[in-house]
Amino acid sequence: MKPISVNPFKLSQPMGATLAFLGVKNCMPLMHGAQGCASFTKVFFTRHFNDPIAIQTTAVNDITAVFDGGEYGITTAVQNITKKITPDLIGLFSTGLTETKGDDLRGSASKLEIPNVWVNTPDFEGGFESGWALSVTAMIEQLCAEQSDIKKGRATILPHVSMSPLDVERLKEFLEDFGFCEVFALPDISTSLDGFLGEKQGAMSAGGIAVKDIENLSNSEVVVAIGASMQNSLSALKTKNPNIKAITTFSLGGLEATDNFVSSLLELGYKPNEKIKRWRARLQDALLDTHFNIGKARFLIALEPDQAVGISQTLCEAGAKIEQIVVPNKCDIQVICDKNVSVGDMEDVAKNTANIDAIVTNEHGKRIASINHKVLIIRGFPIFDTVGSALKSDILYEGSCNILFECANALEHSHE
Repeated sequence: MKPISVNPFKLSQPMGATLAFLGVKNCMPLMHGAQGCASFTKVFFTRHFNDPIAIQTTAVNDITAVFDGGEYGITTAVQNITKKITPDLIGLFSTGLTETKGDDLRGSASKLEIPNVWVNTPDFEGGFESGWALSVTAMIEQLCAEQSDIKKGRATILPHVSMSPLDVERLKEFLEDFGFCEVFALPDISTSLDGFLGEKQGAMSAGGIAVKDIENLSNSEVVVAIGASMQNSLSALKTKNPNIKAITTFSLGGLEATDNFVSSLLELGYKPNEKIKRWRARLQDALLDTHFNIGKARFLIALEPDQAVGISQTLCEAGAKIEQIVVPNKCDIQVICDKNVSVGDMEDVAKNTANIDAIVTNEHGKRIASINHKVLIIRGFPIFDTVGSALKSDILYEGSCNILFECANALEHSHE
């Protein structure tokens, strides 16, 4: 790991927590920190999703940082929120400032008269992926009821932070095509950040999973956790009900990973319909069609770990060579994905462009790709200048086809 970060693409834990709470219906994310932290996060997600983003802050300043232990600022912020709206849930999370001065987030949250979930997300450790995962775990631990019964045909998805709204929607539909009658996602950004144009702009998240549904997730027959970052969340839900059947997959990118996921569902007695079988055949054909372009290409991937695993597996199946994977935080990706992985920043991306043909990274890779005349496949956070990123899917049979075609066409155009 580098002693200093130059041109970082790392995002903070509070930003991951914000996104997680935006996947809960009528939830108000409340960032316990300085006003600028919440303002930056709001602008960041507003630009990325091209949608209004609801978030509030306790607006800690130089005076309250010294004299307030957090309780006054949090209580006042909640009172101001409830004067105008009545959220079903307050998602309370900390920042580096309030963690450093030792505010008692749990104690302050216990005195609120409105349903809430609290989580410690200091931005001096972890990152975007862990902030999301910690918030999901906190929602499970603090909201889900302990049960021993399970409801046949009910499934719960625990998506990782880099899954797009369409990724989550496609996975829900995939399970429904297998015969599940009820499918929930925690969080569910497929109905809150998918660009749906409602009748009016809401003051809170318009879609997402309802709080009452979160409370009953522990009677799901099956829980699917996608990505290494979501394993603690899966364990927390299993603790609520040991009879839950868990399916763990580090990615749903490519033919092999999706086949393994399908095998797990078949073992539970569920069977795919004709639509799923047809998409599998399409992916097989896509691998043949794109092999001519992707098979001779060398890629550098700079993304959050869980997303990097999925995309690298999909590209490798078409014959691509992954020269380097750069991730923003220390993780166990090397164990999951046997590639050349390093923790770094955009400086490391720029230094390793000599022997590659294409870069898969976020919007900040545009300048590097342009200067070095490399193909750029934009994924991750942020995506500011490209519309429709929320409605791209890279998972399962169908999504894997889409990213293979996108990469093959981009490489072909660059050769021309």
